[in-house]
Amino acid sequence: MRVARLPRLLLALAVLLAGCASLRSPVEGLAMAASGRLAIRIEAARPGESPRASTAFFELLGEAARGELRLSNTLGTTVAVAWWQPGEAWLRAEGRTQRYADLDELTREMVGEPLPVAALFHWLRGEPWPGAASEPLDGGARGFRQLGWSVQLEQAADGLITAVRQVPPVVTVRARLDRS
Repeated sequence: MRVARLPRLLLALAVLLAGCASLRSPVEGLAMAASGRLAIRIEAARPGESPRASTAFFELLGEAARGELRLSNTLGTTVAVAWWQPGEAWLRAEGRTQRYADLDELTREMVGEPLPVAALFHWLRGEPWPGAASEPLDGGARGFRQLGWSVQLEQAADGLITAVRQVPPVVTVRARLDRS
């Protein structure tokens, strides 16, 4: 299933609770790790192409090894739900459920580029993911580089975390966290 890109990019990242009740989320009963608003922008890969961008509200539950990501539109309707555990991941959107080998394959199919969903649990807390090496950003900027992404924490006190992958096509992920 090739989910239409970007408006459905977040639709894909906002893996909805629609249909297919035979598959159950592996994170039932786990507390929510983070929620807020998510914006993704993918710059044009070639001249003449337009950048793709989309926003959604999100709930990220569980942990890097086993979790769930729910995406909702501005009206609060869940448009997509993704969940994963070791060795597999699923995306439920538009009333259909699709299985993937892992999160990279799932996000590549949804967005057209792999996104580091497992690392996001730590990045949203303003810390590097322990599953890969990291280094501080240059020039005294607040943040770090990890997995080919620059995670910018300059506005973390206001709940804004920005991650940018500079390898073409440039991908920017912004998360504005809800305050509890």
